[in-house]
Amino acid sequence: MRTGTKIIAASRSKPRGRPRSFIPSEVLDRVRAVFMAKGFAAASLDELAAAAGLNRPSLYAAFGDKEQLYIAALRFYGEKSVEALDQILAAPGTIEQRLGKVYNAAIDLYTAPPHRPGCMIVGTAAAESPMHPQIATVARGLLADIEGSFERAFADSRLSTTPSPPARARMAGAILYAIAIRARLGAKATELRAFAASMVPAICA
Repeated sequence: MRTGTKIIAASRSKPRGRPRSFIPSEVLDRVRAVFMAKGFAAASLDELAAAAGLNRPSLYAAFGDKEQLYIAALRFYGEKSVEALDQILAAPGTIEQRLGKVYNAAIDLYTAPPHRPGCMIVGTAAAESPMHPQIATVARGLLADIEGSFERAFADSRLSTTPSPPARARMAGAILYAIAIRARLGAKATELRAFAASMVPAICA
């Protein structure tokens, strides 16, 4: 799904009257905020429709049921996260500097007011995965993409191959997820930055 693309919401059967236009990326970002604040189970369709700025039939027509809407929002969030990760890791600087920038950017996102949302994958998808296999599949794929981005950066670095780039990537990903959990639990940004800074030398040793 490409961000900024304008589509027309249409019901599965022929709609009456003129369909309502909207920008999918904006809708998915707004419903993501609802899912992050309330969780998948507690977020009502009325709340999601209100956040999207669409009526329920239009929301259904564009994204399907609640689980499909959640998955669309999760994919949108994950793809944006991986794009941002790739961009930071491809920038100039040592791998230590770039890894630090990744963690600081994540901390800025995870602790943003008013809800201090944390990471959608860790904060909500992990909790819903046992009962929703499709959510689990999408979340696992996104984690693989995140670790793949880290692995490429380590493979192109001047670090020793022991530990291997895949092993360093798993360590870097584990710290990213730990930051997300701590943020979700209310840790301050300063605490999270200190934690991340203490782990970068260990990952890059």
